[in-house]
This record gives sequence, structure tokens and C-alpha cells, in this order.
Amino acid sequence: MSGVSRDPELPARLGLIGCPTGPLVISPEVPDGGLRLRLSLVIPTYNERQNIGELVKQLTTLLDPVLGDSYEMVLVDDDSQDRTWELAAEIATSNPKLRVIRRQGEKGLSTAVIRGWQAARGEILAVIDADLQHPPEVTVALLDALKDQIDLAVGSRHVEGGGVSDWSFARRILSRGAQLLGLLLLPGVLGRVSDPMSGYFMVRRSAIAGAELSPLGYKILIEVIGRGRIRSIAEVGYVFRERTEGASKVTWRLYPQYLRHLVRLRLTTPAATRFMRFALVGLSGLVLDMAVLFFLSDPRSLGFGLTRSKIVAAELAIVNNFFWNDAWTFRDLVRGQRGVRLRLRRFVKFNIVCGLGLVLNVLLLNLQFNLLHIDRYFANLTAICIVTLWNYWLNLKLSWRGSAV
Repeated sequence: MSGVSRDPELPARLGLIGCPTGPLVISPEVPDGGLRLRLSLVIPTYNERQNIGELVKQLTTLLDPVLGDSYEMVLVDDDSQDRTWELAAEIATSNPKLRVIRRQGEKGLSTAVIRGWQAARGEILAVIDADLQHPPEVTVALLDALKDQIDLAVGSRHVEGGGVSDWSFARRILSRGAQLLGLLLLPGVLGRVSDPMSGYFMVRRSAIAGAELSPLGYKILIEVIGRGRIRSIAEVGYVFRERTEGASKVTWRLYPQYLRHLVRLRLTTPAATRFMRFALVGLSGLVLDMAVLFFLSDPRSLGFGLTRSKIVAAELAIVNNFFWNDAWTFRDLVRGQRGVRLRLRRFVKFNIVCGLGLVLNVLLLNLQFNLLHIDRYFANLTAICIVTLWNYWLNLKLSWRGSAV
């Protein structure tokens, strides 16, 4: 459970609330047993004193007729030098729907959003920039898009009704390049929306509750899609505006952070975890395969033919790998497939897939050893590495059917 740090100026400023602490995990329940609301809109800020009054005014005008008292705005300020938090606390004294967190000790847009969500009381959690580059009127359209059991509604610059205002050619190239890089590293995450770089969206609390979030930089949407239980997504077009007040926070330093975030998310996705388990099981099979191949084929041992020895070694490794994969790698996919008959069926499929891989393995082994005169053990290792990818993909689709990829 996350704790709450108390702001030292809290007693004097009734608009301020404490900042959650601890792991970046959203609770499925409203904090402190409070009144559950329909919407919590988090506004992360740093030196946005010139914009915050107008933003709160516009949001209140838009959301009051739609939600009445069933929404809140949670402003999370990173201890701004211009004391944005102080002005926001003053506004909150006359607008009780605004709650203000002055965050000290932590920095960063993405973690500010999550801390705001941890303090939020809404069934729907949202985020909007404080600089008015996200048009506030789109919040109503995003809220409408969450009907019919949609889990995530994203404001997109790349669908009908969307666009950017006066971006330079270089900025457009950088934005699209970052998106392309993300698609290469995380196609199953960034490929689900047209604008994965968007920072304007709404998500159901239930879709991300319990997931430990670990964002870097300012692209929190990819973290939500990558770690949340997002089954259905809607997109709403909006035109990204140029800021009229204050300075942009986007600098070149954000791009290395973005790359690190992509790599870290790639390595911790369920698909990556499953493949690493498959590879570890394959490593145990590799040791067994190499030992049997040496015992059967090496001239200093039994000296049998290379191909015959390889087939025996590979089949023993296949049996070893099946039982480990069934019990560990794909354990979640076979919970509803218990029984000897179903396990035997999986074993037959696994053997067929790996048998096809074995044919490829033997061809590659003989090609390297007999034609290229590569050492037999190095050639065998190379062939196994190539065939591992083949075996993983086909076995996931055929032997252990499931969608957790």
C-alpha cells in the first residue's frame, strides 16, 4: 500500500493534499474509503502558473454540465520555482473540485501522473497537459468514447479530426521517428494506437489497478498499454496547439529516456518473460543435446554417425524441454487443459514442431560441418540458436494455444 507524505504547509493551505508514496501501483479501491467519482483528471505541472487558472476555468465549464459533482481535477506540481502549486491551492479554496499536490523529492511528468492517480477517487483516470496544448473541450469526447466497455480512450493527432498546428519539419520527423522506433521494439504495444506518443487520454481504473508501473521520461501511455489489462481502445482526434504562455519542457534529453523506457518495457513484457523461460529450458536441452551428441558421435567415444547421433540427442532434448515448458514456461496456458490425454496431445504437437525444427537443425549442422568445415560443436550450437526462434513461435501458436504473447 502506498503511504501519503504530508506537505509542510498543509495546515495553512487548505487546497493542498498529501502526496502518495511507495510503489507506483494504482489501488482498485478509492483511497481512504472516500466517495467514488466518475472521473479523476490529473494535471501534472512544473512552472505553469500562467496557464493553470485558464485551464481549470475551461475544464470546470466543460465538465460541470456533464458530470456535476462526480469528477475532480488533481493537480500534481513538482515544487515549481514559480510556485504553481501555491496559485493552484488558492484556486482550490473557491473550486472544491480541484485538489492540489505539491510534490517534493520526486520529479518527472510520468511519475507525477501516477502519484495523482494514486490519490484520485475516480472510476476513470485521465491526464491532460497544463499548457493548453491539449484542447480541454476534447475531454468530453474522450469521456463519451469510454462508453460500451472501452478500457482506454486516447486523444490522437493521427486520426480524422487530429493534427498538429505549426510544427517544424524537423519536429515532425523526430516525432514520427520516435514512433517508428517504438513500433520496431514494441509492435504489440505501440501498434495498438495511431498516436502512442499522446499524453492526453483516459483509462478505466480497473484496467491498470494492481500493475506496478515503472515509466521513464514523459511517455506514460506506452507504460499503460504495456503493463495494463487493456482489451479495447478508442481514439478521438484532436489538434495539438502551440503553447502561448510559458516555456516548453521538451528537450533532447527526453529522447534517450524514451529509448531506455522502450528497452526496459520490452524486456519486462509477458512475451519477453515467456521467451526467456523458453530459452532457459532450451539451454538445459542444449546441455543434454551436446552431452549425448559427444557420447554417441565423438571418435573418442562410441563414434556413431553424426546424423544418427544428432537425431537421438535431439529427441532426448525434446522430451526434456517439453516437460519443463509444460510445467513452467506455458503453465498459465495449460491450467484449463489438465489430464493425460491433453498433455499427450501437446507432447505430440511439440514433437512435430520440434521435429520440423530438427530437420532444419540437421541441414544447418551438415551444411556447416561438411561443406564449410566448421567445428561440429560450434556448428551444432549455431543451428540450435537459429531453430530456437522457430520452435518458440510455432509451439506457442500450436502446442500451447493462448493469447499471452
